[in-house]
Amino acid sequence: MICLTLSSPTLELCQEEIRKNREYIDMAELRLDLLDPEEMKRASLFPSMTDVPVILTLRRECDGGRCTLPERQRRAILVSALDGDFKYVDIEEDIKRNEVEIKAREKGVKIIRSFHDFEGMPEDIYSRIYRLSERGDIAKAAVTPHSVQDLMTLFRVADELKDVPKIIIGMGEWGVPLRILYRKSGSMLTFASDREVAPGQLSAKSLKTLYHADQVDDRTAIYGIIGNPVHHTSSPQIHNPGFRAINYNAIYLPFLVDNVKSFFTLAEYLRMRGFSVTIPFKTSVLMYLGNITREVKQIGACNTVVRVPGMWKGINTDYYGFLKPIFKDIESGRIKSALVIGAGGASQAIVWALRNRGVKVTILNRTLSHAEELAALNYCSYDTLENASKYEGTVDLVVQTTSVGLYPDFDMSPIEGFRFTGREIVYDIIYKPKMTKLLKEAEKAGCTLHFGEEMLLEQGKLQFEAFTGYHYPKGL
Repeated sequence: MICLTLSSPTLELCQEEIRKNREYIDMAELRLDLLDPEEMKRASLFPSMTDVPVILTLRRECDGGRCTLPERQRRAILVSALDGDFKYVDIEEDIKRNEVEIKAREKGVKIIRSFHDFEGMPEDIYSRIYRLSERGDIAKAAVTPHSVQDLMTLFRVADELKDVPKIIIGMGEWGVPLRILYRKSGSMLTFASDREVAPGQLSAKSLKTLYHADQVDDRTAIYGIIGNPVHHTSSPQIHNPGFRAINYNAIYLPFLVDNVKSFFTLAEYLRMRGFSVTIPFKTSVLMYLGNITREVKQIGACNTVVRVPGMWKGINTDYYGFLKPIFKDIESGRIKSALVIGAGGASQAIVWALRNRGVKVTILNRTLSHAEELAALNYCSYDTLENASKYEGTVDLVVQTTSVGLYPDFDMSPIEGFRFTGREIVYDIIYKPKMTKLLKEAEKAGCTLHFGEEMLLEQGKLQFEAFTGYHYPKGL
């Protein structure tokens, strides 16, 4: 189930939240602590104002809520609210049997016993969840993972506590995969919100229409994208609609990663079929691959990993995706020389693509040794970013391949003060924001612009073919 956590200050506005999200949700959580004080007194009316099952919650400040009332008064409000036809009531782990639980039992309201950890994860998480289940109908653990290994621990709850009714929430950026693949942890629901009431919450619309999270089953093929950062990605908006267009039971989602080896372990556990690779893992994945294509071998970087019998195979679609928007300019001779900013995994494919087409390339990078190494592999020139002004007016193409200017650092450029003549073609592979500071400066000078979303879409279509064996559906 997808449960909408209501965040409005009045019952009528909460009712409106449900109405707006009705096609995406199965139930709602009424957070009394987010209501105006006078509205709390009317809470018992709310279940009759909507056609979805409602969870009753009055969250204390120490558990991430806003309620600062004395405990006796807080319980009195919950007891009064239970006059309404709520289906569930949330009672925290440390609260002993009291009048709230007694009234809930009398009325047949199911009890969710919960604990929250906004700092990390308890070492005894499995036994703690089990003990909670013995005191309520449903055990709820909302914890904060800080690594792929933590995420793996949460997904394993499904195996460790198979028969325990539970709700497992991973808060923050690391927990996003668990919110989307909640059924893989055996969780009965996932929470959504219009205003991110808890860290990492997604919208109900996104969970339902982009990810179809509530339809994930044992046959669903899992794909994703790994990176750090990664949650700015638009790749799910390419692959998930594509999967549905060809009637493929599959899902594609972002994974924040700290350790590539740990992620491969998680990928095996989830039986993933493939994943995209972005900054900074395009080279570090190579040692875990059993097979690589000619392009990966020559470029020395991989942006696509697919499962083949007995091993993982590495592919590079950045090469073709980058070239397509400027291919005609290279073929016509409009582009004969290029300045490539950055020497990371993405630039490796780009430099190789340009050199393969006979373009003279100079690589600029903050760390000179990295630029020198890449230049030696591709027979081109190199220099430091500090010397960028030396190349003003000397090249046909400027390509920006670093993460400088990426969300949320909108106001930064890797070559601050670089003066464009207006004759250059300027290509920034960042796609959020579309207009980076570098591109804005190039536009002012009258340059021709190419955007990261062009490369993203072209390389994404090729990834889709590698994942599914089908061409990307036309018209999407």
